[in-house]
Amino acid sequence: MRRNAWLIIGLLLLALWAWSQRGTQAPAPAAGTSASRPANTHAPTTMPPVGSASRAPAAGQGYPAWLPAEALDTLALIERGGPYPHRQDGASFQNRERLLPAQPRGYYREFTVRTPAAGDRGARRIVSGGNPPVEFFYTADHYRSFRRFMPAEARQ
Repeated sequence: MRRNAWLIIGLLLLALWAWSQRGTQAPAPAAGTSASRPANTHAPTTMPPVGSASRAPAAGQGYPAWLPAEALDTLALIERGGPYPHRQDGASFQNRERLLPAQPRGYYREFTVRTPAAGDRGARRIVSGGNPPVEFFYTADHYRSFRRFMPAEARQ
């Protein structure tokens, strides 16, 4: 009887651990590997790709040097129109904090910037403004502060 109780407790703990792991993002593959990113079919239907794959800038080209490398990955996904690793990516950003310039509802869209070693989405985001995007904002502290930057195509 005691052995069965330990088995049940172990199974419950395993189930609880598995449940807590849902929604976590796998680490990005190393450069040059054939492994793909987690797929997401929740690409926004109202936001077309910013550019085509042939016009997309190389990583870092035309973007501010202060952006982390993972933000460049997110910008490339935005330019391609997805697929995005999180279902919230591409959703309307409400600007409840009122830190961004006032715009009509639906003007802003939010995207996750992968945070290494985070067990969840982390705090880093890119918020795009416009359709197609004419401005971007980066936050490393989950919407407490933002840094504005322009799309690479707009500065060329």
